[in-house]
This record gives sequence, C-alpha cells and structure tokens, in this order.
Amino acid sequence: MVLNLRVMAPNRIVWNSEVGEIVLSTSSGQIGILSNHAPLLTALDMGISKIRNDGRWSAMALMGGFAMVDNNQITILVNEAEIANEIDPIEAQRSFQTAQAELAKAEGKKRIIEANLAFKRAKARLEASTIV
Repeated sequence: MVLNLRVMAPNRIVWNSEVGEIVLSTSSGQIGILSNHAPLLTALDMGISKIRNDGRWSAMALMGGFAMVDNNQITILVNEAEIANEIDPIEAQRSFQTAQAELAKAEGKKRIIEANLAFKRAKARLEASTIV
C-alpha cells in the first residue's frame, strides 16, 4: 500500500504524489508514517522530512507547520518548505555558518530567539541538502 502525500506552503504545492513512507520532525521528536497509520494530527518543528519512494530516499526541509494523517492520506501545511534538490549545498553551508555565528553573539531575549530560529532554519536546509 502507498500513502498519498501532499505538502502545501502558502505560495505553492511543494509535493503531491504517492510515497511509501515518510519520517517527520514533530514538536515531540521524529515519527515515521507507513500505510494504514492510525489517524494523527501533529505540530511540526523546523527540520527535515525524509520520504521513501520506490526504495529511494529523498529529503525536504520543513519550516514548521502541521501534519494530518488519515486513511492513507497525509496533508502537511507548512510555513515554508524546500525539496533537497532545490537547495544549493554551498549556499546552505554558508547560511548555516552565518546563522551559527549570529547565534553565538546574540544578546537580549528577542535577538536570541530570532537568531535561534534562523539557526534552526539554516540547519534544516543544510541537513536536507546533504541527503540528496
């Protein structure tokens, strides 16, 4: 059996096809979804999603959102998403290093929160780009 996966961002449909398995980064850890999974609604954290189709794995950087699983249908609503092959690994590495440096020197509660979010986003993009 297969799962019908649809990933939607505000500006586009990022993914819309059948898959064999998906691993999601939720707010409480990673969760794997196979066909006939119990119904589920979960918040997603910034991180990578791994998708298996025809025995091959691919990745996607998801920037927070929600996932709903029901009757072999997975609907994911995210703030932003990038498929791994859309990410330039060199630019992702540069962004990660910049975000890491900004986080290290951030001061004040607001700036630390902003720097931490930028770091998590850059880390997710870098991890996704290396799975290709």
